[in-house]
Amino acid sequence: MAHPHKSERPQTYEADETQLKDRLAFIDRYPNAARITRLSLSVSFTALAIGAILGIIQALHRTNVFRGLISSADYYSVLTGHGVLLALFFTIFFLTGIFTWGTSNSLGRKLSSPRFSLAWFLLMLSGAVMTSTAIFGGLVGQIPFSADVLYTFYAPLQAHPLFYAGLATWLAGTWLAGVDWFRTYYQWRQDNPGERIPLQMFMIMTTMLMWYIATLGVAVEVLVFLLPMSLGLIESVDPLLTRTLFWYFGHPVVYFWLMPAYFTWYTVLPKLSGGRLFSDPLARVVFILFLLLSTPVGFHHQYADPGVPEGFKFIAMTNTMFLLLPSFLTAFTVVASMEYGARQRGGTGYLGWLKSLPWGNPAFAGCALAGLMFAAGGFSGIVNAGMNINSLVHNTLWVPGHFHLTVGTASALTMMAISYWLYPQITGKRLQFYGVAQIQPYIWFIGMGLMSNAMHRAGLAGVPRRTAEPQYQQFDFAPLLGSMSEMRLQIAIGGSLLTLGALMFVFVMVGTWLAERGRGRLRVDSHLPEPISGASDSPRVLDNVKLWFLIAVVLVAIAYGFPIYSMVADGVFSPAAPPFPV
Repeated sequence: MAHPHKSERPQTYEADETQLKDRLAFIDRYPNAARITRLSLSVSFTALAIGAILGIIQALHRTNVFRGLISSADYYSVLTGHGVLLALFFTIFFLTGIFTWGTSNSLGRKLSSPRFSLAWFLLMLSGAVMTSTAIFGGLVGQIPFSADVLYTFYAPLQAHPLFYAGLATWLAGTWLAGVDWFRTYYQWRQDNPGERIPLQMFMIMTTMLMWYIATLGVAVEVLVFLLPMSLGLIESVDPLLTRTLFWYFGHPVVYFWLMPAYFTWYTVLPKLSGGRLFSDPLARVVFILFLLLSTPVGFHHQYADPGVPEGFKFIAMTNTMFLLLPSFLTAFTVVASMEYGARQRGGTGYLGWLKSLPWGNPAFAGCALAGLMFAAGGFSGIVNAGMNINSLVHNTLWVPGHFHLTVGTASALTMMAISYWLYPQITGKRLQFYGVAQIQPYIWFIGMGLMSNAMHRAGLAGVPRRTAEPQYQQFDFAPLLGSMSEMRLQIAIGGSLLTLGALMFVFVMVGTWLAERGRGRLRVDSHLPEPISGASDSPRVLDNVKLWFLIAVVLVAIAYGFPIYSMVADGVFSPAAPPFPV
């Protein structure tokens, strides 16, 4: 073996310095980023706890298992709170937290401005509090607030102005969060000209560019139409136009929920498996495809709307099917990375290597189970995406059965699972109640399997969604498999297990937060091993995010330009519908 020359000793010393730095907890290396991540995750976990409790209340009410807590009139306030708190605040506050961590971790530098970082967090928090106040005001008769408009807040349903003002404030905060991360990247680029963008930072940048494109629609809807309508400044709006603006945003937000999961599966899960990422280039291609294809597909949520030309619905369906490609690439790359890790741990055989994976590690187990459930959600999503077959399940319980597999498990379970690995690094404290953490992902997985299975079968029987009273007089549903009473009971049991899983997770996080910081080293660290196939194996054009952003804008213009023009050609507010306060 060759011995190092004297001239090589400084390189060895630098490597040792890097390793020493990696051993330091993230909170010690980047205290401001750790603080913003902690604050974001704290709000996220609070929204999860409240949203989960609201979820079991409305599940027990709807299935007629227990109706003693709320009336059917209040059901819609509870359902709105469940949707908004979980689909917007739990997921996206978590995203801002893990992306803040990922920015500093991947670039190896502090955030550009601690005050600016705190400002966007407080802006998001203020908006979330305003929106939540409007929703929960509907449950208290003495408070003149209400927002029973559900997560989709379709016009002409009208909420209190505080609801819309809160959403706009929160949205502005997310935009500024992206500015913060881009500023930090720009400073890194000044010091590292010619370097390939680190993979985690690349994922953050493409995700935020998609968000800037997608949120343009809902920003216009809220600021130009819904907020002025709720203030009485305009008398009516065009329901089709505002609905289209919502779904221009409504489908890419699904991928915005999923991006923290993809971010985790690609960059952290291989390490948890005991190996390395199989392919950095494939990961970059996947995130580029999401940037290009996530937004021009919103019309597949409007197949039943007669005002949208059929040809553009067909384009949306085609684009949606193309989105299967990044999902398949992810399945291949992530499973290959897991297999590599398992074989490094001694696994053998075609499937025997699965036994060598660390199923007792809650961070790994939760991520792996979330990916498995996401595959099932993808198959049910193909039904939703088809123009013809979608009519069989449109507005039935099949739809929430589907998105509880995607955002409710692929996103939510991954977020909870990776928190077991991440939270100690941003607090400097060892994870508490490890035994509870080990069980929690399996509780969630079983609960979601029960509830989603029953929801899908109920949807095939024609059971409607979004109703406090899904039973009709002189009409009986005819399920293809099982009975209605069995499906209702299964939904109630599954929902109860999901609530238990959420509260177990919050219990572990609160216990860890309250624990004292020890002097010993943490069992986890933020160091991520280099991929088997690195960035140097891919063309540099993949890092040209400006090019991919421009192509994404062009695709959106093609998909939405003519339909929106046709909607506003006879007047922006015509055909008009007066507001309906709820």
